[in-house]
Amino acid sequence: MFTTQSIFDRYQEIRSRLPITGKPPKTIDINSLLDIAEDADAFVFDAFGVLNVGETLIDGADRRIAELRERGCAIRILTNAASYDRDGAISKFNKLGLDMRGDEIITSREAALLSVDERHWGVIAASEDMLNDLPATATRLSDNAKDYDAVDGFLFLSTSGWTDHRQGLLQASMDQRPRSLLIANADIAAPRDDGFSLEPGHYGHMIADGHPQEVRFFGKPFPEVFQLAESTLQGVPSQRIVMCGDTLHTDIIGASSRGWKTVLVTRDGLFAGHDTAGFSRQSDLYADWRLQRI
Repeated sequence: MFTTQSIFDRYQEIRSRLPITGKPPKTIDINSLLDIAEDADAFVFDAFGVLNVGETLIDGADRRIAELRERGCAIRILTNAASYDRDGAISKFNKLGLDMRGDEIITSREAALLSVDERHWGVIAASEDMLNDLPATATRLSDNAKDYDAVDGFLFLSTSGWTDHRQGLLQASMDQRPRSLLIANADIAAPRDDGFSLEPGHYGHMIADGHPQEVRFFGKPFPEVFQLAESTLQGVPSQRIVMCGDTLHTDIIGASSRGWKTVLVTRDGLFAGHDTAGFSRQSDLYADWRLQRI
């Protein structure tokens, strides 16, 4: 079972695969995002651990977003969730009680699909995912080993229904004939109501340990998804974009590598119940600001 420390340790192990970034001269503790609203033209939010935990909206998140809108700040959600298409993402956040327009939500799924060409892809997806947004021939992978060997590349969207047996089939097929493996959610784990869930990044890095040239990761901290967000914020200088996230190795690294400012949110996400200062010292990763909840 994953713990905060084991997740952090795994990110440290695969650190060489992550973007390189500098660090601010000092992390400043603040009480709310209103304290820094004058320093930002746009606030970009991670979802899990910042706006919601599992299917539960974090108290006050909706009010804070409304207050920032009233101050003229652009709002974006930048999520590594790749289990559903754009309509599903909009529906999810609306059900949580967040009034978000479609163009305010950027997902790692969208970033990954930009690299899906006309080859025959083996897709790892939730059973309820209709895959309507895939622009290529696709076979949904399950327990048939022949299906893994027949495809030209792999697209990993969701761990829903994924098992150690299926991971073994993927590993064996990659070992026999290495091919492109696109990991549409770079997270190793995500906070839920009852602990942490294993995410596609966990399984992708297991394959990348043996086939580093074949595996590509999408979503935070990798650049493609940040570029998508920037494309919706035309005219906003990078230093006026503020990323609010709960992880050092995804949200903070990814945003700071783009020249964005960063806020580490500590109460409900990866570091819930922990003092983040020790993790920052160990990793030499620091946000510009730190607070408990947005």
